[in-house]
Amino acid sequence: MSRKGKPIVAVVGRPNVGKSTLFNALAGQNISIVKDTPGITRDRIYADVSWLERAFTLIDTGGIEPDSRDVILSQMREQAQIAIDTADVILFMVDVKQGLQDADSKVADMLRRSRKPVVLAVNKVDDFRKYMADVYEFYNLGIGDPHPVSAANRMGLGELLEEVTSHFPETDEEEKEDERIRVAIVGKPNVGKSSIINRLLGENRLIVSDVAGTTRDAVDTEITWGGKDYVFIDTAGLRRKNKIKEELERYMIIRTVSAVERADVVVLVIDALEGVTEQDAKIAGIAHERGKAVIIAVNKWDALEKDDKTIYRFTEKVRNTLSYMPYAEMLFVSAKTGQRLQKLFETIDMVSENHAMRVATGVLNEIMVQAVAMQQPPTDKGRRLRLYYITQVSVKPPTFVIFVNDKELMHFSYTRYIENQIRETFGFKGTPLRFIIRERKEKDQ
Repeated sequence: MSRKGKPIVAVVGRPNVGKSTLFNALAGQNISIVKDTPGITRDRIYADVSWLERAFTLIDTGGIEPDSRDVILSQMREQAQIAIDTADVILFMVDVKQGLQDADSKVADMLRRSRKPVVLAVNKVDDFRKYMADVYEFYNLGIGDPHPVSAANRMGLGELLEEVTSHFPETDEEEKEDERIRVAIVGKPNVGKSSIINRLLGENRLIVSDVAGTTRDAVDTEITWGGKDYVFIDTAGLRRKNKIKEELERYMIIRTVSAVERADVVVLVIDALEGVTEQDAKIAGIAHERGKAVIIAVNKWDALEKDDKTIYRFTEKVRNTLSYMPYAEMLFVSAKTGQRLQKLFETIDMVSENHAMRVATGVLNEIMVQAVAMQQPPTDKGRRLRLYYITQVSVKPPTFVIFVNDKELMHFSYTRYIENQIRETFGFKGTPLRFIIRERKEKDQ
């Protein structure tokens, strides 16, 4: 199983087995709201976790409303399906105190048939001697060794993570040689993601209709343009009409995380007729957090009544809503007429190059010295910030380390000022830049 991007681990389990507690323990902070209040969008569906040099994305497949046994089982199956669709490894959680339940067995059957690696975590084992006999009962699920843990007391998590990471795909040699740019087409349902890919392909490879959620499954589509190969990752795939809007949105976000993780460039498709929405901002945030190159494609532009100010007003609205990504490139396109879709490839090439651009240390330090001369660094209580040295440490996204005398003095606004100076010289259109601030005491000089 070779694929780019961090592996994805999805957590599945009945209500109250401690999924959120485990999620928070592994993510290292209380991000998921343990009380699953419907309508709260603050709860984080995913978190980045790193353990012993291995980094992965942990996904919480969703809360279950404990109405009745039947509802629980159908919602667990839904969760299991999401996990099977998107994850590299599935973490199946059960509760030693509630014992083995019928719903656990039925979901275990589904997971076993998926042929995806499943790791079984038996939670609430806060005393190994007392509960070990009960843990063994879970061998009956037929999905391998049960791993006793206590998420609340953080016991047994090391062994659990060792088992989880042992199933991660090895990054093989072939992948390193795959130079094709990987492009994720993301956006809300029905904005025309599949139509854009179909238009680029010149054939109806993906099923498109006006019903939201009709595309069958995420497919990687290879497209050659100008003698160059690209891989397009389409996230439209919703296997079924979900009953509740909230569940649909959660599923879509999980699919988006999984596609963005594997991409170099993310194309966020926005509906020109609908304008930019909060949901668009949420989806764009996933690409931004993961440091991907971003293009905003405003689709259905042909269908909009326009005057000479329309493009300006629309751009301003998008820039305000997505104010955290001023670097994103914008294109106004139409999948229906093919308008400006050729320009999409040129823009993908350009932002992909910027995403992988390296700047020589000497040049960076010249820019920094000039920037400091033009705008003095901030002071606090008589101490002035001093910037000693800047160097680029990685690409995709371009990441820089700045050595200073006092991290506390390096305000976000001054970092942004340095970023703007670097962008003025090198452009870096379409890609975020990351800055790491390190302290070096005066005497280290």
